[in-house]
Amino acid sequence: MFKKMSAASLVSAALLATVAAGCGTQTSGNNIGEEPSAPAPKTGEPAEIVFYSSNGDPAESFDYRFGNSIRKKFPNYTIKYIQSTKGSTMPELLTAGTKFDIFFISTGNYESMMFDNGLEIDMDELVKKHKVDLTKIEPTVIQGIRDSSGGKLTGIPVHTNNMVLYYNKTLFDKFGVSYPKDGMTWDEILELSKKLTRNEGGTQYYGFTTSANHLLRMNQFSVPNVDVKTQTPTINKDEKWKLFFQKVFLDPYMDAGYKEQLDKTNKVPDINYFLKDQNVAMYAYLSSLVYVLPDDLQKLNWDMVSLPTFKEQPGVGSQSYPFYFGITKLSKNPDASMEVLKYMVSDEFQMELSKKGIMPVVKNEAVQKALGQDSPFKDKNLKAVFHNKFAPIPAKAPYDASIVANYAKYADQIMKQKMDINTAFRKSEEESLKIIAEYKNK
Repeated sequence: MFKKMSAASLVSAALLATVAAGCGTQTSGNNIGEEPSAPAPKTGEPAEIVFYSSNGDPAESFDYRFGNSIRKKFPNYTIKYIQSTKGSTMPELLTAGTKFDIFFISTGNYESMMFDNGLEIDMDELVKKHKVDLTKIEPTVIQGIRDSSGGKLTGIPVHTNNMVLYYNKTLFDKFGVSYPKDGMTWDEILELSKKLTRNEGGTQYYGFTTSANHLLRMNQFSVPNVDVKTQTPTINKDEKWKLFFQKVFLDPYMDAGYKEQLDKTNKVPDINYFLKDQNVAMYAYLSSLVYVLPDDLQKLNWDMVSLPTFKEQPGVGSQSYPFYFGITKLSKNPDASMEVLKYMVSDEFQMELSKKGIMPVVKNEAVQKALGQDSPFKDKNLKAVFHNKFAPIPAKAPYDASIVANYAKYADQIMKQKMDINTAFRKSEEESLKIIAEYKNK
């Protein structure tokens, strides 16, 4: 499959698993008033840099996105990648004493893996020493990792993701409904959904569905899943959750067409309904679908628009969903590793990613406009990913992914209309407290 479309496996584990604003010039307090750092070492000196990620992506995927370009830029560096498979999981590598310089994975998973294993370092001094300009990076993704790290810079974002709305043009044409547009609200999308949810010729069509897990993780109100100060779940405390769940997990599924099918199948329409069965008109999902499953998309007459917004928060889309890269305590070559990361956030490298359809983290308009130029979908409305402002990324606890999975489980019950919101919130809170207690007692 990779030979057919070399980006097919990019971040697939983070995407399809059940699971995943201060400016960049901010540094830790101990940097204030210090003497200028020593000059960065020359990059011509040989060094070995070992990358590792627990997402299981193959070496071909790593090389396509990162490895080939890094080796070309640093011919004297030996760039290695450890794929996470049986025998090379994080616990197994640490038990064996295997060293790796840079760990990377999506936010939420990143904090859990780095912090739980004590691998993180504060990279602020290395950033200062190597003159890495963080101000050109989207500020919410820098602030997000700082908020999860007590103000420290324990990771640097290299590429990111957000939520958009995909739609099946064939179904809109079939039922004579106008296509969605950038900048629509959830209320407007709900009205479209009602027009498209119908049974024709024995086939049930659905106007809208989404991935609860991802929409929760990247919620537009920036509600943290856990209050990191009190280490308590927010699901039954923050009133914004009720509005969020009502609009995206209840209202779209109230139509009789959904209820009949949900009663029959006990399954909420998912990505396969949209891509394979092609009986879902609109699907809110990660923007990276264009390079994760390009073969499936090429079989569909589709396009995308920006994620619908709440009227209470106009113009604000989902949170960014960055992949953080962090130098670990195990690193034998932290200076060389920082030189590599400096290159990975340069306009040169970010332009390469953008042309492949991989969402860049830099604010450079030319880089953003190049998104997907070299992809099969350059004629699509890819600019939709930048239409909304990013919602700020709240601080994440190390066990955040488990809490999100728990919230998503109860969102599923609400979508199936098997549980009202208040009951779901109460039960989710109870289970989340147990998850937190178990984590503390490990």
